[in-house]
Amino acid sequence: MKILLLSAYDADSHSYWRQQLVAQLTQYQWTQLVLPGRYFNWRIRGNSLQWALTEQRTLEQHFDLIIATSMVDLSALKGMVPNLAGIPSLVYFHENQFAYPVQQQEYLEPMMVNLYSAVCATRIAFNSAYNQHSFLQGVEALLQRLPERLPTSLLTDLEAKSTLLPVPVSLRSKPAQTLGHTPKVPQLVWNHRWEYDKGPDLLLASLRELRRRGIKFKLHLLGQQFRQQPEALVTLQAEFKDCLGQVGYLPDRADYEALLQRADYVLSTAQHEFQGIAVTEAILCGCLPILPRQLSYPELIGKGYCYPSHQSQACQAQALADQLLYWQGLAQQQRQSIWQNMPVHTSIWSYLAAPYKRLISATVGH
Repeated sequence: MKILLLSAYDADSHSYWRQQLVAQLTQYQWTQLVLPGRYFNWRIRGNSLQWALTEQRTLEQHFDLIIATSMVDLSALKGMVPNLAGIPSLVYFHENQFAYPVQQQEYLEPMMVNLYSAVCATRIAFNSAYNQHSFLQGVEALLQRLPERLPTSLLTDLEAKSTLLPVPVSLRSKPAQTLGHTPKVPQLVWNHRWEYDKGPDLLLASLRELRRRGIKFKLHLLGQQFRQQPEALVTLQAEFKDCLGQVGYLPDRADYEALLQRADYVLSTAQHEFQGIAVTEAILCGCLPILPRQLSYPELIGKGYCYPSHQSQACQAQALADQLLYWQGLAQQQRQSIWQNMPVHTSIWSYLAAPYKRLISATVGH
C-alpha cells in the first residue's frame, strides 16, 4: 500500500507522530511531504498552494491513501491537484483550532482550514476525547454564528466518521515496572514548552505555595525554550535557584529518559493540552502525575487523581500542593497499584499498532 503522508506544520508532537508511523508501520510504502513548524498563519493557509506548485511530480504519483494532519488544507490541495481528488484520506487531529482563547472573528481562517479538511476527509481521528469534543463543540458554535444556515447533518457526519486514536509513545528505554519509594525530598519535573499556554504563572505560584508550607523539593525545569521566555519562568529561576536541578531542554534522548526515571513526580499547569505526550513519557518512566482536572489529563490518569482546576490561581496552587502531599502520604503498595492501573499505560505502540492498521485499512476500503 502506498501512503502519502502530509505534515504542514511539523512541530515537535507532529514530527514525533509522523516519524513513529513510518518507523513502526513498515509494511506500507511511505512518501512524506513536510513543512517546518514556523510562520503559523502562512503555513496553515498556504501549504496547499506551496505543495501544488513545488511538489507536482510527487503529488502526481499513484497513492492508495492520504494521511494528513489537520493543519493541511486538504480540500484546496485536492482541488489544485486532480490526481489526489479521488484518493481516500485520513485527517489526524493533534489539536484543533477551535479550542484556543482568541477572538473567533480574528481566528476564522485556521478554524475553516480544520473544518474544510475534516469535511473532505474519508475518516478523521483525534488524539483524545477532549480534542474531539472541543472540535465538534466549536464547529457547532460556528455554525450557529454563520449568516446562512448549513444542513445540521454536517455535524452528525463529522462525528460519524471520527474516531479516537492517541499518538503512540515510544521510549528508548523500557517503561518502568515499579515506582521508587516515597522520597523525603521529591524530585519534580515540569517538561513543557516554555510558553504562556503551559501555565508558567501557575507553576511559580505553586512553588511559592510549597515553600510557604515548608515542603522541600527539587525541580527539573525541562522543555523546549525560545528566544523570549515568559516572565514567570525568569522569576522562578532567580527565586528558586537553590531548588533547581536540570534547567532547559535535554537534546539527548537517553539523558532525558534517564532523568525522568530518577524523578518522582511530573507536574502540569497547562492551559492547553490535547494529549500530553511529555507527561505520558514521564509517567511511563515511573513518575506519579500532578495534573489539572481539565483538558485531556483526566483521560490519561483518571479524573479522581487530578487536582481541581476551575478556580482562582491561588486555589489551584493550593490544590497542586495538596495533590503532592496526597501522593507522599500513601503507602508504597497504594502508590504502586494506582500508578499501574492508570489508562496512560495503554499509550504505547504494543497497544496502538493494531488500531492504527485497522483504521488505515478501513479508510482505504471505505
